[in-house]
Amino acid sequence: MKNNKILIILSAVGLYLLSTGISYALFSNIGGKTDSVETTATKDTNDYEALDFDSSKPRTEECPLNGIKYSKDQKKWWETHRPLGVMIENSTDARPQSGLSFADVIYEAIAEGGITRFLSVYYCQDAGIVGPVRSARTYFLDFISEYGAYPLYAHVGGANTPGPADALGQIIDYGWNVYNDLNQFSIGFPTFRRDDSRLGRSVATEHTMYSTTSKLWEVGKERGLTNEDREGDMWDDTFVKYSFKDEAPIADRPETQKVMVTFWDSQPNYSVVWNYDKAANVYKRVNGGSAHVDNNTKKQLATKNVVILYMRESRANDGYEGNLHELFGTKGSGNVVIFQNGEEIKGKWKKIDREGRTELTDLKGNEIEFVRGQIWFQIVPNTNTIDVQ
Repeated sequence: MKNNKILIILSAVGLYLLSTGISYALFSNIGGKTDSVETTATKDTNDYEALDFDSSKPRTEECPLNGIKYSKDQKKWWETHRPLGVMIENSTDARPQSGLSFADVIYEAIAEGGITRFLSVYYCQDAGIVGPVRSARTYFLDFISEYGAYPLYAHVGGANTPGPADALGQIIDYGWNVYNDLNQFSIGFPTFRRDDSRLGRSVATEHTMYSTTSKLWEVGKERGLTNEDREGDMWDDTFVKYSFKDEAPIADRPETQKVMVTFWDSQPNYSVVWNYDKAANVYKRVNGGSAHVDNNTKKQLATKNVVILYMRESRANDGYEGNLHELFGTKGSGNVVIFQNGEEIKGKWKKIDREGRTELTDLKGNEIEFVRGQIWFQIVPNTNTIDVQ
C-alpha cells in the first residue's frame, strides 16, 4: 500500500514537471517573439533616463514636428502621447542645461532683464532628464498652443501679476489648469525633483528643478491625454504641419557661415553665435562666448534650421517690481530670416491668433520648407539687427 502511494506521488510529480516543461518551452518561445517585436527601447545605455531606439532599423517614418525620419518602432512609441512643451531657463547659472538637444523644436525669447528662456517641444524623441525647469510666460503659451488641442505644458509657476503678462491666469482662462497644464506647484515629487548636484557646482535653488519627459508624458496619460483626449479627439486634428525637404548636397553648401544674434546689447552673456558646419550641415551654438552643450550628452548644441522671428517687444506695465515682465507681439505679422544649408532666406511670418500656426513665407510669398532636423526659433526685438558673415 505504501509503495502504491509513493508510485502515485512520483507519477504526479513527473506529470507536473512534464507539463511545466512543455508550458515553459511554449510560452518562453512566445515571449521571445514578443520581445523581438515590441521591446524596441531601453534605458540601460545612458545615464540620463532616456529611451534609446535601435538606430540600425530603417528610418522611414517622418516626425510631424521637424521632418526627421525614424523607425516604425519609434513612431509607434510617439503615437502614444502628444507634444510636450517644457520651460527651460538660460541663466548662466543654469548652464549646461539637460535635454535641449533632443527637442524637436525650440523657441528662445527674453524672459526678463535680457535673460533668455527656452520653450523646448518634445514629441518624437525621449530626452530623459530635462531642466532646469522654470516659470511660464505668456508669449510661450502662444507658441505651444500651435501644437494641437491641449498640448502638455510643463513649468514651475509663472508670471501671475494681473494684466497682459499674467501667464497663470491665462492658463486658467484657456481651460488648461486641470487638464494639460503640468505646473510643478500642483504636481511635485517625483515627477519634478530638486537636484543640487546636477550641474556639478553650487547654484541657487531656483536653478535645481528637473523632470523627465517620460514622467511628464505619464502625467498626461493619467489625465486622459495620450494621442487622444478624453473625448477621443486626436491631438493633431487641428495641427498644421510645416513642409520638409532633404538637405542640400555637400557640394552645394558654402564653406562657412556665421550668424550672430544679440537680444539685448547690455547682456552679452545671452548673445548667440551660430557657426555653420559644412560637413554635418548644422549650425553649432555658442552662447555668451562659450560652446553651449547639453548636460545629458556633453555635446555642443547644434540645429539644422535657425529661424529669427522679429517681433515687437514691450513691457507689461503691470506693476510688477522693476517692470520686468516682457511682452512680444506674437500675433500679426513681421519679418523673418531663416538659415539652413548655409543659406540665408529672408521672408515674412504671420500668426492669426493664439492657436494659429506661425506661417513662414519667402519674399515671393512661397512657403518656406525646413531641412529635416531640429528647428530653433529665436524671437528677437524688431528693432535689432543680426550680423551674418
